[in-house]
Amino acid sequence: MAATLRLLKTQIRKAGYYGVDGQLRQFHASGYAASKVAISKYDPDVCLPYDKLWENLECIRSRINRPLTLSEKILYSHLDEPKTQQILRGTSYLRLRPDRVAMQDATAQMALLQFISSGLKRVAVPSTVHCDHLIEAQIGGKNDLARAKDLNKEVYDFLESTCAKYGLGFWKPGSGIIHQILLENYCFPGLLMIGTDSHTPNGGGLGGLCIGVGGADAVDVMADLPWELKCPKVIGVRLSGKISGWTSPKDVILKVADILTVKGGTGAIVEYHGDGVDSISCTGMGTICNMGAEIGATTSVFPFNERMASYLKATGRKAIADEARKYQRKLLSPDDKCAYDKLIEIDLSKLEPHINGPFTPDLAHPISKLKQNAEKNGYPMDIKVGLIGSCTNSSYEDMGRCASIANDAMEHGLKSKIPFNVTPGSEQIRATIERDGLSQVFDKFGGTVLANACGPCIGQWDRKDVKKGEKNTIVTSYNRNFTGRNDANPATHAFVTSPELVTALSIAGTLAFNPLKDELTGSDGKKFKLKAPFGAELPAKGFDPGMDTYTAPPADGSNLTVRVDPKSQRLQILEPFDKWDGKDLTEMTVLIKVKGKCTTDHISAAGPWLKFRGHLDNISNNMFIGATNIENNEMNKIKNQRTGDWGAVPDVARDYKANGIKWVAVGDDNYGEGSSREHAALEPRHLGGRAIIVKSFARIHETNLKKQGLLPLTFANPSDYDKIQPSSKISLLDLANLAPGKSVECEVKTDNKVEKIKLNHTLNEQQIAWFKAGSALNRMKELSGNQE
Repeated sequence: MAATLRLLKTQIRKAGYYGVDGQLRQFHASGYAASKVAISKYDPDVCLPYDKLWENLECIRSRINRPLTLSEKILYSHLDEPKTQQILRGTSYLRLRPDRVAMQDATAQMALLQFISSGLKRVAVPSTVHCDHLIEAQIGGKNDLARAKDLNKEVYDFLESTCAKYGLGFWKPGSGIIHQILLENYCFPGLLMIGTDSHTPNGGGLGGLCIGVGGADAVDVMADLPWELKCPKVIGVRLSGKISGWTSPKDVILKVADILTVKGGTGAIVEYHGDGVDSISCTGMGTICNMGAEIGATTSVFPFNERMASYLKATGRKAIADEARKYQRKLLSPDDKCAYDKLIEIDLSKLEPHINGPFTPDLAHPISKLKQNAEKNGYPMDIKVGLIGSCTNSSYEDMGRCASIANDAMEHGLKSKIPFNVTPGSEQIRATIERDGLSQVFDKFGGTVLANACGPCIGQWDRKDVKKGEKNTIVTSYNRNFTGRNDANPATHAFVTSPELVTALSIAGTLAFNPLKDELTGSDGKKFKLKAPFGAELPAKGFDPGMDTYTAPPADGSNLTVRVDPKSQRLQILEPFDKWDGKDLTEMTVLIKVKGKCTTDHISAAGPWLKFRGHLDNISNNMFIGATNIENNEMNKIKNQRTGDWGAVPDVARDYKANGIKWVAVGDDNYGEGSSREHAALEPRHLGGRAIIVKSFARIHETNLKKQGLLPLTFANPSDYDKIQPSSKISLLDLANLAPGKSVECEVKTDNKVEKIKLNHTLNEQQIAWFKAGSALNRMKELSGNQE
């Protein structure tokens, strides 16, 4: 029945978005229009959905009859079929109707290429593309932006023209980082949004459930199909007390990361509540939710309060705040006595500033223990570079508090002892801090204001001060600090902390400094302590919007053309993956057995590789080059089991593919943590991979693998990881009877010895159909009858 309905809707859609299908969308949205308040100034014809969400929620309440968490209220009220869908935390799959889709330029390329391949004429929900990932930090914002526009013109033109043809809003390079743009313009309390970036949860700072996904999930929603998510558990974090002094919102999530580790939030939404919430600004709540991606959480969220209302008003959305107040208790706050699957208590009054790292965002050091821990572990004590900003910490409040520290130091004749880089989160933030004199403070302090983009946070940093392999320390206000993440140097010890601590540590230039108790020596020879930071939550003069960097799609783009040069090295039209042939996968070769942590950065590196995000074959040359081969403890060097020669991982994979050899990759715990980049799933599929076998998966990556027709399998007995050797042959048996909840029989053949092990999976019926069809996109075409 569901497949028939999808097919019918697709056939209707072929009549044209502005024909019958346009009427359907208008009718579908009419139930959402009772409030008459637009969800954003860029979507004037789409109104807040509160009436419809409340109607759905009342239906849910009648079924499950218990107090609900805020996460459950927002999630369940967006169910496609609230009257009938099964709802079991951690077990059932939910079919959901998100309110909007957002994509950044690096991931949008592949998502839009997939959407084009679907044959659909126009996106079905409000959707936007944000150009923030392809701008490399070199010498300063203006010059770096100009250089990026020149180098990436082909990609930007493709994205802009595709947005125009298919009805998406386009934010030009220089607009700012996707998550900051979304917070300033699109997020609202009660929103359900998916975004093709792992830090999409930033929107939880405005009371929405904003979830990072792969591009194929975005295609589903843009195609008017329900989006599927395994019903998350809910981790409650009760905040008491009040943030003050050197402690900042960043310290809340650094502490939570310490408690839960990088995989402790997997399969769960983190929901903050308690009296302490009101002491945190809206953008501070965004900081906390943003970095929730580092604990593997599905997303994070705060209840609607007056701090959010103030931010909405300051960003020209007072009507949304007024409407949200009407639903504050019944829809936008947790019920009294609701139950959490796990509860964490944090007293903000006692919370000490933290600095986490290196090499992982959950290795926490309270500032009082940083010097001791650094000396004990042999971290380089001298700090080479300090970096503030990014999508996590680039609010007006963040910038103001850092400027207060810089001013305090300069009053005593001190500046930053090291290079100090500042990344504004958006054009609006850049223009406002320039108007209010904060940029000038950073300039006098010795800082460099970079472009409104991701920059060094994602490896877009042309760093010159150290050589690759040189051991050194940097401190950042970013969210992620995996090996080589910021500068492609595996010897760089990157620490994440608040922008306030980055600023203070940049003045001292050493990890041995604790601004809460240690003194500095001014230029007059006198000792002094830095004052605790302070800064306005919102600009007194209001925000300066800066340059207009938004392009709205035309009312009808059907006559527009999107061209991709067949000779392009940046863009490549996708070819469908092959379907499963109905046979067991036998005698497969192990391409690589990965030792230790294997994030999406290890599987598909960022940095200079970002330029190939729209060209699957070219970017596949980075597959697994950052992963450690257990056979020799080296990166990007594996043994070709066919020839006996040693070579780079992508080269060996291409040799296997050319010779018809199917392969698997084997990994450890929390495989695929980190970024949402689906290239880490697309590349193994493109180069002949059939299955990924690990101890456990990170949520987004596991879904991405399913979408591309790969089998994501986990050891029923984790110790069976040791039974597979690089020379082993792997057989997956009885795949014709692959079924939800049923283990996969696996034979491991090593040196003529055969061992049988069990492998688990989380595939449901629909996802098994993706595997059989070769990918979710192939399955979509099957259901639509569009096999072109």
